[in-house]
Amino acid sequence: MQLSGTDIRLLRVFDAVVRHRGLAAAQAELNVSQSTISTQIAALEDRLGMTLCRRGRAGFQLTQNGEAVHAAVMRLLAATEEFVSETAALRGALSGTLRIGIVDHVVTDPNFRLSEAIAALENRATSVRFELAQGSPQELQARVREGSLHLGIGSFPHKVTGLDYAPLYTETNYLYCAQGHPLWSVPDGDLTPEFVATMRAVGRSYWRDDHWNNRDFPNSTAMAQGLEQQLVMILSGAFVGYMPDHSAARWVAAGRLKPLLPDRFIYRCTFEAISRPDAEASPLAQAMREELAKLYKGFAQKTGRL
Repeated sequence: MQLSGTDIRLLRVFDAVVRHRGLAAAQAELNVSQSTISTQIAALEDRLGMTLCRRGRAGFQLTQNGEAVHAAVMRLLAATEEFVSETAALRGALSGTLRIGIVDHVVTDPNFRLSEAIAALENRATSVRFELAQGSPQELQARVREGSLHLGIGSFPHKVTGLDYAPLYTETNYLYCAQGHPLWSVPDGDLTPEFVATMRAVGRSYWRDDHWNNRDFPNSTAMAQGLEQQLVMILSGAFVGYMPDHSAARWVAAGRLKPLLPDRFIYRCTFEAISRPDAEASPLAQAMREELAKLYKGFAQKTGRL
């Protein structure tokens, strides 16, 4: 099978449908009708000689072949974008799409300076297209390694081979409870760590067994996919939970949250920028790492944190 321009267009349609988990949800991105998308997927299946997905009243589902084809499509599209970036770099220019993944709820952290780095790179190369995605630490590592993301920023306590990790800053987390919780009106002086550890706690689904939360609170009876969902659970007054101090600050100021035994229930995690090794990194990824290095080198000198 020789790929034509029409084939590439159909593969992009298939990629959009998979990313949006259905034909209807992909309409907004593709700007065509659902029936047109269905026709295009059928044309791609006919071209490849295989069924890629099930679609109908039961919902959208990839077949085993569809999963394998989509993985190959992501590699192909990424390679196409890298070709654009690398040929532009040969002319001394920065061009193409830069895809960056971040963990959730970082915008309230004054140490999170990705916005400044994006502005600096935008000033250097106005033709760069930025795409920002969100995911768990494990998802970001997997996507950077496979090449669907150029860069990831988050806390990665469990390292993956084949990636470079550059320390940026440190995030501090405390244990909190909310109004309505049994510990809300109990002074810290009347609490013991052992008693606090008996409370029902909410954790995050991507935390591993050796995480601080799971070591401190064997009675974790609630799970959240991210910080936003975890905060909802804590604010219910039924659970205690670890939160970054910047995420909890506005709720503490409003009298809705309070830290519990902050000298004992505290942990710090290093935020890092991850990318593929220099030999494999795209020119755009290298340029973004340069901008981040400038920002955090100055930050480290001012605060002494790194």
